[in-house]
Amino acid sequence: MNKVYLAGPISGQSYDDVVAVINKKKSYLENLGYTVLNPMTAKKAIRTEIKLRSSGYGNPESTNHAIFERDRWMVENTDIIFVDFSSAEERVSIGSCMEMAWGSILGKYIVAVIPKGSVHEHAFVLEAADIVYETTEEALNYLEQFALQDCE
Repeated sequence: MNKVYLAGPISGQSYDDVVAVINKKKSYLENLGYTVLNPMTAKKAIRTEIKLRSSGYGNPESTNHAIFERDRWMVENTDIIFVDFSSAEERVSIGSCMEMAWGSILGKYIVAVIPKGSVHEHAFVLEAADIVYETTEEALNYLEQFALQDCE
């Protein structure tokens, strides 16, 4: 079955909130038969942070380089990138945009959630995505059809 990498905003949110959202999607997609990779892998050392930030962690698993390389490796080793910008109201997720760029260059299939009026409604982001939905529910429904090869 296909591997899916879950991308989306992390900075400014709590560790628990990010992990809860990822685990909900992960569970749903695994029940459909997908193998799920996610950007919070091996980052338990930062779970005590009140708000996650985009750089500057000192523990080995969460240095700038470790995060960059791990996420790039996951993008390289996945089939589908599911990037969900629905929680990004004011702040651009640079990491997710990088992951989309890597995925586009590597020929990965990119399913994106970009709500109307999102800060991510940018030509490069829109063109890097293979298919764009306004809601997470619509995108997950599509991934369900994709997993089942539903022709209806």
